[in-house]
Amino acid sequence: MNKLALIAFGGNAMLSSGEKGTAREQYRNAKKAAGLMVDIVKKGYELIIVHGNGPQVGNILLQMEGSANIVPPFPLDVCDAMTEGSMGYMLEKAILNELRKQSIDKEVVTLLTQVIVDRDDKAFSNPTKPIGPFYNKFRAGQLVKENHWTMIEDAGRGFRRVVPSPRPIDIVPKRAIRAMVEKGIIVVAAGGGGIPVFLNSSGYVEGVEAVIDKDFASSLISKEAAVDLFIILTGVDRVVENFGKPNAVPLKVIDIKRAEQMLEEGQFPPGSMGPKILASIDYIKNGGSEVLITSAEKLRSALIGRSGTRIVKNLEGE
Repeated sequence: MNKLALIAFGGNAMLSSGEKGTAREQYRNAKKAAGLMVDIVKKGYELIIVHGNGPQVGNILLQMEGSANIVPPFPLDVCDAMTEGSMGYMLEKAILNELRKQSIDKEVVTLLTQVIVDRDDKAFSNPTKPIGPFYNKFRAGQLVKENHWTMIEDAGRGFRRVVPSPRPIDIVPKRAIRAMVEKGIIVVAAGGGGIPVFLNSSGYVEGVEAVIDKDFASSLISKEAAVDLFIILTGVDRVVENFGKPNAVPLKVIDIKRAEQMLEEGQFPPGSMGPKILASIDYIKNGGSEVLITSAEKLRSALIGRSGTRIVKNLEGE
């Protein structure tokens, strides 16, 4: 088999701020993403794709809320599955058409991916991840009574639901993912971090209302599938030391020892770069070789070493 790469990017890549969220808009953005995916294939890699779903699942929850008196709303794990299917379809179509345009004979498959979490994870007793729309105080109170949701006031803009965000511990269809990439199939997996499930006392799988960080899910898949290159797309071209300060320094390459030190210094906030660095460290500590963090705009140059930040186990000579 060729070398294997996994690329992770946020749901904002397919639904930018200011857009309405129409299918036409998202497919247009999917076509842009498809060009980047095929560039990786042309570099000689088999490919796994993991995407976020924050804006998309938020829109689905809005639709559920707006029609709750007519159609019973679905739980969050089912909404996650809905976005995996819809976004996967748009990515599949866009990538397949780009492959055909460039006369590359490959198949693309979207795999609905159940991801196991620990039902006793501390995150379940401390929901922190805001999802969905803003509500006024009265409606928020109704939802707490009706659905037993946890609601918080968000910066004076209203009340939002918060849900647990547990760490993933296993990928249910991991052998299927590996088998498909070994056959040269491009796999879109764990969209939105995957569908969160846990094993009950009988050993059966049950869905749970939670969200999984896509970067942690990507790290776990990268480990299970023996990925050679783990690519994380974000909003900056390179990881920056002292971000936003006069002494800011873009980093071309760092090792995990330096990355851990910078985490301890508070260089990487939990809500932005923090999960990406933690996922990178976890991947490399579990046998991974290299992480590349960059923006979508700079991915092509990052693949040839002209941009992006590489995270490795040890820097040469150390």
